[in-house]
Amino acid sequence: MLNPLPYPHPEQLVSMHESKPNFPTGSISFPNFKDWKKNNHTFSDMAISRPYAFSLTGMGEPERLQARFVSSDLFTVFGVSPVLGRNLASGEDETGAAPVAMISSSLWQRKFGGTLNTMGRVLKLDDRGYTVIGVVPPTFDLLTESFRTADVYVPIGQWNNNALQYRSAGLAIHGFGRLKPGVTIERARADMASVTNALWLEYPADDKGVGAALILLKDEMVGGIRPILLTLLGAVVFVLLIACVNVANLLLARANGRTREVAIRSALGAGAGRLVRQLLTESILLALLGAGLGLAITSWGTHVALAMLPTVLPRAGEIAVDHRVLAFTIGISLLSGILFGLVPALKVMRTDLQGTLKEGARSVSGPKQRAQGLFVILEIAMALVLLAGAGLMIRSLAALWSVNPGFQSDGVLQFGLSLPPSLAKSPPEAVRAVLRETQARFAATPGVEAVSLSFGALPLEGDDEELFWLKGQPKPASESDMNWALRYAVGPDYLKVMRIALRQGRFLNNHDDNHAPLVVVVDEEFARKFFGKANPIGQRLELTDPHGEAEIVGVVAHVKQWSLDTDDKETLRAQLYLPILQQVDPVGGMDVVVRFTGSPTPVFEALRRTSAAMSSEQVIYGQETMNEVIAGTIAARRFAMILLGAFAALALALAMMGVYGVTSYSVGRRTNEIGIRMALGAKRSGVFRLVLGEGMRLAMIGTAVGIVAALAVTQWLEGLLFGVSAHDPLTLAGVAILLSSTVALATWIPARRATRVDPMVALRHE
Repeated sequence: MLNPLPYPHPEQLVSMHESKPNFPTGSISFPNFKDWKKNNHTFSDMAISRPYAFSLTGMGEPERLQARFVSSDLFTVFGVSPVLGRNLASGEDETGAAPVAMISSSLWQRKFGGTLNTMGRVLKLDDRGYTVIGVVPPTFDLLTESFRTADVYVPIGQWNNNALQYRSAGLAIHGFGRLKPGVTIERARADMASVTNALWLEYPADDKGVGAALILLKDEMVGGIRPILLTLLGAVVFVLLIACVNVANLLLARANGRTREVAIRSALGAGAGRLVRQLLTESILLALLGAGLGLAITSWGTHVALAMLPTVLPRAGEIAVDHRVLAFTIGISLLSGILFGLVPALKVMRTDLQGTLKEGARSVSGPKQRAQGLFVILEIAMALVLLAGAGLMIRSLAALWSVNPGFQSDGVLQFGLSLPPSLAKSPPEAVRAVLRETQARFAATPGVEAVSLSFGALPLEGDDEELFWLKGQPKPASESDMNWALRYAVGPDYLKVMRIALRQGRFLNNHDDNHAPLVVVVDEEFARKFFGKANPIGQRLELTDPHGEAEIVGVVAHVKQWSLDTDDKETLRAQLYLPILQQVDPVGGMDVVVRFTGSPTPVFEALRRTSAAMSSEQVIYGQETMNEVIAGTIAARRFAMILLGAFAALALALAMMGVYGVTSYSVGRRTNEIGIRMALGAKRSGVFRLVLGEGMRLAMIGTAVGIVAALAVTQWLEGLLFGVSAHDPLTLAGVAILLSSTVALATWIPARRATRVDPMVALRHE
């Protein structure tokens, strides 16, 4: 969050999107991008990219490679130079240019052994040869909502998609730009507003309502994770303070036992400064020893923490212990040593010299123990704040898991399917025959209950949109004036696999193919939005892709598309389902959803064997259960909960140790007092209640202070919570009871020891 991005002049880097209805950061059409690049006055360069996937053949077992179609200036914008070969040249992203590709360092090592003669070699991607011209450095690990690093980078002009030339087609294209020196983001936004307004006037049918959304790249990369990181930083500070308070308390107890020693040193001529320096030296030495121990386990701890990081956390590869971390650790340790050593030092220096020498070895009580009690109250209060934060995060995750996503995720596996590249040259009917055979063979695989092919939108993951207008209404003048819905192209058993409730009519069946009239099934959100209380069954829609009139034959339950917690707040929620055999042939690849029994791993391996038996060039990849998909959507929250919970547990342990240490010390110092009480008739139960009551009194005060502090602090968690208030009384009551019980346990042991004091031994000691 603090480090600059690892690119030259990172403050000039901007992410670029189209702002349009339903999508404040939507994808950019290729023609619009070319006009943006040509007509702007504030950017020195612009580039775009969009995700893709290729089937790699001819180099061992067929493999599905993650790829990106990019404009030729992508790596130039970031100032990235290849480790081998060259970058894409100007003009190589135009349609008709020679097929070339840049590859990642990992693919270079994996497929070419990292040899220097890789340049000029040919990769066979989707049955077409691409000449390797460069190797992207491994440090290029850009991660944003619209960009992931890939195995292969291919010029966008190589994409054989006619829609690339449509000004109204976004096609998941997003961009990056580098501002000219001295240009602010505000000036760039004003400049791009004039550019997009001009395009709106020139192409009203396609660019009406379309603007440019510009975000500083640093903000886009870490903006979403910033609240979590700041929360964890606050938790670390609280744990550090609790540790300091704990050690200060123990040192104060130790210092109380050294008051006679300090008094004698002072009587023999030691000055106040000399005595304070001695005590601070001891505390700083403790702090530095603790820092050394902490750094010794940092290497292991960092590896463990990195393994816990969600894959969506940006810049995770840059996390390491460097000289700045070492300097910070040493500096904060010195500061901590001074902090927890200063109070005991000053407390000892305020001791009455003559009175202390007269007291001899008698116990020190009364006002001299108030500082220790204050420290106990403080650490209990801070521990309660951390426990409250962890409790709220746990309850929030529990609430998220209880949200109904609109389907039953248990026992559902999804994966990608790449059909043989040679199928691209086959007629549509041959492709449909392969789809039917694939469906049938997968369904007959052991462990499979039901299977459905799918492309387009996926629950909680990828999205695809359908533009339409209602039959009988005039055709809108532009696409921005049309209605939008999320589009699922699926097989007949999709509802059986996902167990989505059918509300009205019927779902798609095997007869809904290219020989049958076009039909659609809509969800209840679609029906409510466009038909109100009217019956949508039998109503007709004018679709843009595929073109034609479609009849609504059924209504199903709504599925959470965007996320478990924000789906209800999105403007684009309406969904429609199209028969996969009535759609444009998905030769490039599709998704498969499977309801299975038993363990997912053997089922997937059986499906892999089934796929290989159909064609050696057919690849299935990217398998994950729907439970894993759901877990991935809350990974950042779960990461924060785990670490915040760990810090809270550590704080609770430190508070327990502090209470135990102070109470034990107090009992030890008051042994003669307890003995006298018992000699005068005090019962053991009374002594037990006395010691326990003193500890619980501190616990009650600390808990009260902690609740007040928690009410003020936990409001900063509001943006991370779901289904629970930041001031939830049940959570606060629960952590208060937990903390009080822990303190009671910590006090119980010294209290029990106090009841075993022998009055004769105590009086003899006196």
